[in-house]
Amino acid sequence: MTKAVLALEDGTIFHGISFGAEGESYGEVVFNTSMTGYQEIITDPSYKGQLITMTYTEIGNYGINEEDVEASQIYCEGLIVKEYSKVYSNWRATKSLSDYLKEQGKPGIEGIDTRKLTRLLRTKGAMRGLISTIDFNEKSLLAKVRKSPVMVGQDLVKNVTCAEIYHWHTPEQEWIATPKQKKYKVVAIDCGVKQNILRLLESVGFDVTVVPARTDANTILGLNPDGVFISNGPGDPEPVTYVIETVRQLLGKKPIFGICLGHQILGLALGGKTYKLKFGHHGANHPVKNLASSKIEITAQNHGFCVDINSLSQNDIEPTHINLNDNTNEGFRHKKYPAFCVQYHPEASPGPHDSRYLFDEFINLMEKR
Repeated sequence: MTKAVLALEDGTIFHGISFGAEGESYGEVVFNTSMTGYQEIITDPSYKGQLITMTYTEIGNYGINEEDVEASQIYCEGLIVKEYSKVYSNWRATKSLSDYLKEQGKPGIEGIDTRKLTRLLRTKGAMRGLISTIDFNEKSLLAKVRKSPVMVGQDLVKNVTCAEIYHWHTPEQEWIATPKQKKYKVVAIDCGVKQNILRLLESVGFDVTVVPARTDANTILGLNPDGVFISNGPGDPEPVTYVIETVRQLLGKKPIFGICLGHQILGLALGGKTYKLKFGHHGANHPVKNLASSKIEITAQNHGFCVDINSLSQNDIEPTHINLNDNTNEGFRHKKYPAFCVQYHPEASPGPHDSRYLFDEFINLMEKR
């Protein structure tokens, strides 16, 4: 067994055992409360720049398969668990979680008190950290952590967006529902899009074209879409000025639907402000109230920033959803333009399916138009 250490910027040190790749990796340490879905979580581009702590006690017991990925690579910087299961069992599994991490140079650490770590993050907030299997000197580790980049002010979208325009088609073996006949064309602005979002857009009847985040409004309009989708993505939305400006120019011209970072981008394009949450929302069990129906949706979430709903014009914006844990805004729609968004993940991969109706609402917005 190889020793590993997790050092936090507040001076806390956790000693554990290495799995995955050896070496060092920096990132913002966050915790995720999902009980399953570690494969989808670590391949979610929204986790770029972060070290993920899984609060569930045993991780890795069903291995890794070829289908349940949200991108072509692991995007988180490392994985922190209480107990890594060296034995995996699942009829679709092709390799272990440790081997998957090794292949892509991502470290993991097990054998630490993740309950203590989670309580620390809830009390002090998400903080910078370092996983190392080569340096165990506390002074050296803390110096490295405190010199590492902070999340605020970084444009991480440029590191996860696609390089060129492409047409999405879900492989036949990955269909999660019988696809409807394609009625509308949608352009998805890739800020770090999850593949399950693209699958669901196609399943409800969209012909999906994905464009890089720096694609300008004229190019998007030149593709003649019936609607525009703004995807999820990592980090602080404010430095992603090029997407904000593109969305601002598209407002009123095409129906718009935003998820997660796309929600924040739409808020900024409408003149609003965003702020960083203390420890973010990461998990598959967050209660959200639909303000129109008063129904409670259990949602999947992954974000560290939030739209300040009070910074938006009440004459133009109607809040549609609210988080019942902390009363932060989880969705709004524009009263004049065909545009709406949610902060959480209705595609829920992993997670509950309570909110998948939002993809149908995007279709309805185009039918009304």
